[in-house]
Amino acid sequence: MPNPLFDTPAPGAGDPATDVELDLGDDRADIVSHDTYLRGVPHATFARLRRDDPVSWVDEPDGRGFWAVTRYHDVLAVSRRPEVFSSAQGIRLEDMTPEECEARRTIMEMDPPQHTAVRRLVSRPFTPRGVQQYEALVRSLTRDVLDAAEGSPAVEFVGAIARQIPLRLLGRLLGVPDADGEWLVERGDALIGNTDPEFTDFVVDRTDTDPYRLLPFRSPVALELFDYAEGLIGERRSCPGGDLMSALVAPMADGEVLTDLQLKNFFTLMVAAGNDTTRYSMAAGMAALAERPALWAALRADPDRVRRIPALVEEILRWSTVTMHFRRTAVADTELAGRRIRRGDKVVMWYVAANFDDAAFGSPYRFVPARDPNDHTTFGRHSAHLCLGAHLARLELRILLEELLERVEAFSVDGTPERLRSNFIAGIKRLPLALSWQRGGAAR
Repeated sequence: MPNPLFDTPAPGAGDPATDVELDLGDDRADIVSHDTYLRGVPHATFARLRRDDPVSWVDEPDGRGFWAVTRYHDVLAVSRRPEVFSSAQGIRLEDMTPEECEARRTIMEMDPPQHTAVRRLVSRPFTPRGVQQYEALVRSLTRDVLDAAEGSPAVEFVGAIARQIPLRLLGRLLGVPDADGEWLVERGDALIGNTDPEFTDFVVDRTDTDPYRLLPFRSPVALELFDYAEGLIGERRSCPGGDLMSALVAPMADGEVLTDLQLKNFFTLMVAAGNDTTRYSMAAGMAALAERPALWAALRADPDRVRRIPALVEEILRWSTVTMHFRRTAVADTELAGRRIRRGDKVVMWYVAANFDDAAFGSPYRFVPARDPNDHTTFGRHSAHLCLGAHLARLELRILLEELLERVEAFSVDGTPERLRSNFIAGIKRLPLALSWQRGGAAR
C-alpha cells in the first residue's frame, strides 16, 4: 500500500509530518563552549561557517586552537587520508603530551597498520553478519524493558528505556554479570560525560584534573574500571569464552598480544561509548517523532511499516549525530579547501555540521523518514575508524521502533528535555514523554 510519507524521499514544505521547524540557534555561538550545547546544536553557526569559512581557525581558551571543518565533502577528505590526518595524537579537542597519548591509547587513537591489526582482532562480532546473532537477544531485552514501562501514562524515556537496552546488551558483549551492568554504565557516564557536573565531580573545565591526565577522559573513575578490567582479563586468559574480552586477550594474527594497559583502555572505551551513543540516538529519534505525531500515526497504519524502519533509522542517525566531532592532527603540511594546514595543526571534523550540509542533503533541517540517499557521516562513516558498534546500534534502534509500534498508539513530549553539557556528545539526558499505550497490550 502506498504511503506518501515514506514513498517520497523528500516531502515538500507543508507536510504535516515533517514541517516542524528546527531551532537553528545563534549564528555566532561559541562552538568550543560546553554550555553552548545545553541549548541544542548551534546549527545557524555551522551554516554560517559552511558558507563563509568552511575550514576556519578557532581559538581555544585552554588549548592551542584548531581548524574547524564543517562541509560534508571536506570532512570526507580528512576522514579518508589517515596518512596525512592522524588519529594517534588524540581524537578529542584536548591537547595531550606524548606521554598522555601513549598512556590513554585505544583503537581510536591508532593509525594503520596498527589500527588495522587491532580492528581485525575485535571486529568479527560487529560485522553485519556477526550482529545478526544478537537479534533475538536484543528483541528479548527490549521487550523486557518495555514490559516494565507499559501502561505508564508518563515515562522518562531515557532512564526507563533508552538507557536500559544498551546497558543490558553491553554486559552480554563483555561477558560480565547482569548485576554489574548498572555500576559499569554509571562509571561510563562519568567518563564520557566528564564535562557535565551531574555525572562527575571532576568536570574537566571546572576542576583540576591534571593528577588524572594519564587516565582515560582525565577521570579517576577510570581507576575503578581498570581494577574491574584487570580481574576480567585474568579470568579470560585462564578461561576464554565467546565474549569480546576473550577475543581481545587472544594473540593477533602475527602472534602479538595487547598489553594489559591496552586491554584496560579498550575495556574502558567500550563501557563509556558502548552505551551512550545508542542511548542518545534513541532519545533524539523519539524526540523528533514526538514532534511529528502524523508520522507515527502513518507508520502504525501502514501494513508495510517494518520495511520502512531501516530508512527511518538512518534519518534518526543523521538527525541526532550524537558524536558531534572527531579531531585529527596533520602530520605533514597540506592544503584543505584553500587553507594551508601546517604539520602539527589540529583538524576537527564536525560531523554535526556535515550532516546538515545542503550540498549533500536536500532540505537538511527537515526530518525526512525516507531520505534517499542518506549517506551521513554518523559513526565516522567513510573512514577506517567507522564505529565498531554501528551495525549493533542500528539493530537496537530498529528493534526498539518495531516493538514500540506494536504497543504505543501515540506519544508527546511532556515537559522540558534536558541536554548533556558537552561539545563532544549531543545527548538528551532526560526526555519526559506522555504515552498512549495500545489497549489490551501488543500481541507477541
